[in-house]
Order: sequence, then C-alpha cells, then structure tokens
Amino acid sequence: MPTRLIRCFAAFLLMAIFTRWAPAENWPRFRGPNADGVALDHERLPTEWSTTKNVKWVVDVPGWGWSCPVVWGNRVFISTVASDAKNVAPKKGLYLGRGRSTPAKGVHHWLVLCFDLSTGQRLWKREVHRESPRITRHPKSTYASETPVTDGKHVYVLFGDLGLFCFDFHGKLRWTQKIEAKKTFFDYGAAGSPILYQDQVIYVYDNQEQSYITSVDANTGKVRWLTLRNERSTWATPYVWKNRLRTEIVTAGKRKIRSYDTNGKLIWEMNGRMSNLIIPSPFAAHGLLYVGSGYVGDFHRPVYAFRPGASGDITPAGKPAESKHIQWYQPQASAYNPSALVYGKYYYTLLDRGMMTCYDALSGKRVYGKKRFAPSASFTASPFAYNGKLFFLSEDGDTYVVEPGRKHRVIGKNSLGELCLSTPAISRGNLLIRTVSKLYCISKK
Repeated sequence: MPTRLIRCFAAFLLMAIFTRWAPAENWPRFRGPNADGVALDHERLPTEWSTTKNVKWVVDVPGWGWSCPVVWGNRVFISTVASDAKNVAPKKGLYLGRGRSTPAKGVHHWLVLCFDLSTGQRLWKREVHRESPRITRHPKSTYASETPVTDGKHVYVLFGDLGLFCFDFHGKLRWTQKIEAKKTFFDYGAAGSPILYQDQVIYVYDNQEQSYITSVDANTGKVRWLTLRNERSTWATPYVWKNRLRTEIVTAGKRKIRSYDTNGKLIWEMNGRMSNLIIPSPFAAHGLLYVGSGYVGDFHRPVYAFRPGASGDITPAGKPAESKHIQWYQPQASAYNPSALVYGKYYYTLLDRGMMTCYDALSGKRVYGKKRFAPSASFTASPFAYNGKLFFLSEDGDTYVVEPGRKHRVIGKNSLGELCLSTPAISRGNLLIRTVSKLYCISKK
C-alpha cells in the first residue's frame, strides 16, 4: 500500500474514532453537554415510538427517582432509592402546599446503576447508603432527584441532603463527601444537580438555614472552595457559562441571580424579583445567558436574557430592558418546573399546566402565546430537540412532537402509559426515557 494511502487511511481512522467518542456525542449531565436540551441530529433518532415500537431495549429500575440518565461512551448511569416498605407513590399535578409531614417509612437503599447502552444489560449496581429516611420530601419528588454528572472517567452522584459519591466506570467507589442535611422550604428537600468544570465538581445547596455553593476536587473529594449565599431554598442546577469574555458559574436564586468565577468569587449579582420557587436552570444560546423562574402562584414569572461582561450589582434602577447588561426581559414568560428550550432562533417555554409559548430568542418579542397540548396534559420534564423537531414529555408519559417555527403545530404523540417526570437523555442515536418504573432506550433499527 502506498505511503500516502496509508497516511490517509490512518487519518480517516483517527477521525472516525474521535467522532465516535467526541464529547458532544455523550450526554454527561442534566440536559446534555451544553445544558440546553438540544441533541446532535442522528438518523436513528425516531419521531415515533410506543412501549414496543422503536424500542431498542427496556429495563426495570427499582425504587423511585426523578434523576435523569447520563451517558458516556457505552455506559448509562442512573440513580434511585428503593424502600423495604410501601409508601405513597409520587403523583402528577401541582402541589401548592407543604411537603409530606413525616419521612417515608421503612429502610431505604440509595442506589447507583450502570447499564450497557447497546444492550440494556446491567453492568453493575452499588448501594451507597441504607437507613430509614430522616427528612421528608415534596409529595411529587423522590430521594433521588439530582441527576449525576460524568467526565468520562468517573461518575459523580449527588443525593441531596445526604452526600456526593464518586465511582469509576467499573463501579468502584473512589470517594465520598458527606452532606449535613439542612431544613428546606416546606420540607421539600433538595433537587439541584451537580455540574463539572475541569477537575471541579460544583453544586449548590440552598436551604432555610445556611445556603452555599461549593467545589469539590474531582480526584480526591476534598473541598476546593465554599462560598456562602444569602439565599433561601432553590432547586435549579447551576450553569457553567463559557462566553466570549470569560467562564462563569451562574446560579438562579430567589433573592439574587448570581455569577461566580471558577474559584467561587462573586462576579455579579442582580435582584430579578424572581418568583417564589426557583426550579428552571440557566443555560446559554446565541451568546446570551437565559435565566427564569415561574412559580404558578406568582404574577411575576420573569425571563432575562443577559449579555456577557457584567460586574458588581447590576440590579436595574429602571426598566430591566433598558439595562446595558440585559438583551431582553419578559415579565411572564417562565415555566414553574421545566427549563426552557432555545432551538434555532426561537425561545420555547413549556408550562406545567399543559401549554407552551414561543418568543424570539434574540429580541424577546412574542411569536405566539399559550398553546395547549391536551385538556389534561401536565409537564415537569424539560423539553428537548433533535432532527428539526421539538419534543415535550408529559407527566402521563406522552411525548408531543412539535414543528419549530412561528406557528404551533403538533405533528405527533408517542405514549408510554406511565408517569414521567424525568428529562430524557440522547446519545448516539439513542433516546433514553425514564418512567416511574422503567428505563427505555428508543432508537430506529
């Protein structure tokens, strides 16, 4: 074989290997590699499925958990908590009152599971803790609502109010960092997921006693830094914003939207008059940072689109839209639970009560108002997109397929017939949907 041909073949092989294992093909955290719910297009990703159609494999998952699956290479990781006693199951819908009055009954098992992406075979199962719960939970939540995060070497599993656990890909526990449980708003518990920046695992624990954001060394489990926050309970996942000027760690909060540098030092903050409960997670698109909160009982349910470069207290003295740091602002454009989705040039909000809205992602101008999916549809999982389509997974397990653009057009509905509150993961032509009892891998044959 001629030398030139050998070199070309070697280059092609390296490119194929790199493409197969490129980070963008993985789904390493809540809402994917860019934290925005948008997956790479793939010919095997379907627009139609059921409990049998286009199902590559399906496995039973013990216990309950609304943490999302994460994927790296051929490994799928998921967390759950199983009880030895029968307890009241999570239910769909809105809960405007307090959490459960007492902790769940029976001995519980905090579990981490790893599956083969190709076959669904369970590769390993590890128990990290066992006891009767000492704290309560929101009636709709579970003791495993935080999504793990992985860097391709280890998987980091956060069970809020309990601890952070690091496993290698073979299931060996590398280190543990215990978390002292704090009182949360109405005893709802924690839910925000951890994130990674280089060799730091970062998470927020906002509560009613002493809130903080902290960084843990990914290799040793030792605290790198811890910054106290004048904040009350929140449940939003922080976001690593790599903009044209710098890298920031952005957090949504009831009292302040805040940005920190990678050493935990405050860069900027803003009183956004956020809604009472903070759940949607920040993300970026088109060079802008989007932050919102939309508790259903509040009149002000804002969305802000920030420009990079702010410092200090940037709370607007006048109208938010007149601030040099804010590209646009909408006072009633956020959802309560689901995080928003930017696909193309549009910003889509999925409302818990079964509707969606659309805004221009660059200007904030409304494209269309509330459009309802079905009379009884309700939503907790965040929307996702691929192959030029938008997908909205309801609590009933129905995924509505919508054409993106200036008109609202539902073109399909795919049913799994079981409670779904977990946001799906997408990797290498595989769509992973977690129901209350199962994990589906959906892909065209």
